[in-house]
Amino acid sequence: MRLTELLRQPQALPVVPEVAAKLIATFHQDDVDLQAVNRDVERDPALAARLLRQANSSFFRLARPVQSVRDAVAVLGLNKVRALVIGASMQDSFRAVVGVDLDDFWHYSFAAATVARLICAPRRLDENVAFTAGLLHGVGELVMHMGMVEAMQPIDRDTPLLALHRAGAEYRALGYSYAEAGAALARHWHLPPLLVTAIEQHGQPLAHDRLEPLAAVVHMAAWRARVLVNGNRPDDLIHTYPDAVGEILGLDPDWLVAPDVAGLDQLSVL
Repeated sequence: MRLTELLRQPQALPVVPEVAAKLIATFHQDDVDLQAVNRDVERDPALAARLLRQANSSFFRLARPVQSVRDAVAVLGLNKVRALVIGASMQDSFRAVVGVDLDDFWHYSFAAATVARLICAPRRLDENVAFTAGLLHGVGELVMHMGMVEAMQPIDRDTPLLALHRAGAEYRALGYSYAEAGAALARHWHLPPLLVTAIEQHGQPLAHDRLEPLAAVVHMAAWRARVLVNGNRPDDLIHTYPDAVGEILGLDPDWLVAPDVAGLDQLSVL
């Protein structure tokens, strides 16, 4: 199935939930009413509960637990809460996906977000945008599995969902990968253009006329998260390291290949 056909499948691109839509709109606002954000999230008890579980997970390593949406906004800040709500909304929009273990998928996504945030810190890139891009970069897999179940089955059989060379297998079979499908969902949900570009280009950040640094960051983060979920095998850490992208970002390979980098070995998402 071509990408254009996939995107015409109604189940592939769910409508953005109301709360997420309101928070996405705040990307373009200079002055955000945090009280309104609190009220909007609190009106959806299931979403609020998911936000609090994620905020209190080891992903953030908070000094004290957060007890309410207002507390989460105060402790984490708008940017992280917005990303968590958008992520949680996507989880709710893709509740059961044939061929995808959603617990494993979101564990991987949070691991990628952790690494993306840390890579950005010393590079004058917005760690909050990187956090969001890392968290959402893989959602195209959900789009593809919802929109064309049968076409994904042979790919899943031959190349596991979180395999290091998954994108290549999808390109060979379909002519596109989860990166392009994820960017389509990001556009559909009206996420900022920078996030759309980072999601779309992260698989091959050097293949474009102009390098988008955030796409390069997500590329490295996604690679490291895949190595993690595949067992942190020394051969993978050493022999699949994306040298060219890492060099452009000025990364120290020894830091990123360390088995316990960023505390990933302790990461959990509730």
